[in-house]
Amino acid sequence: MQERKLEELLEAVFAEREQGRAEVDGVLAHAGAHAEDKSEADFVELESMGLVRRENGRVTLTEPGEKRARDVVRRHRLAERLLKDLLELGESTVESQACEFEHILSQEATDSVCTLLGHPPTCPHGEAIPPGPCCSATARTLRPLVTGLPHFELGVPGRIVFIAPKFHDRMDRLAALGVIPGSPLRLHQRSPSYVIEVGETTIALDPEIAGEVFVKRV
Repeated sequence: MQERKLEELLEAVFAEREQGRAEVDGVLAHAGAHAEDKSEADFVELESMGLVRRENGRVTLTEPGEKRARDVVRRHRLAERLLKDLLELGESTVESQACEFEHILSQEATDSVCTLLGHPPTCPHGEAIPPGPCCSATARTLRPLVTGLPHFELGVPGRIVFIAPKFHDRMDRLAALGVIPGSPLRLHQRSPSYVIEVGETTIALDPEIAGEVFVKRV
């Protein structure tokens, strides 16, 4: 079985269980964008792989199946948060792109997205995001891969990763000042305004705009 189909089936079992359901027909109806390509015979294969159990038209996850299902559900729901909250994409785009992201994000990338978003407990639809290793109290002491400018360390060399402006004209104004993805940056002060050094230029940003700039250490 293709990995994508396997993950979509396990994800559907997980999601149906959250709704108090476990019927094979219901799982198949909600198994990804191409549910028509899936059939009850696929569950026979999943059962032979030790990922699910079938009984009286119902399907449940085994321990290995539970782990794989949690991972794909976590990737999908974190991707929804990233696409909606930071990129502010429309609902249909968020869902379709999240369905792609869930199959390509590595564990490291998933944890980095989770840390960037502040370890959100739920997706935009209010469904729980299964926590990962990065969500533990101990792991949270680790430095995020990418952070908002307001939380960046003073005087540390950084680089702008992306900018998520609420208004498009802000991107043009920042670009005119050299504040663009890839630019080297240092944060010199936070109050009363954020003062950054980009190349040879020193720029003051108000808190709202500073919160739209995301950087990483270099």
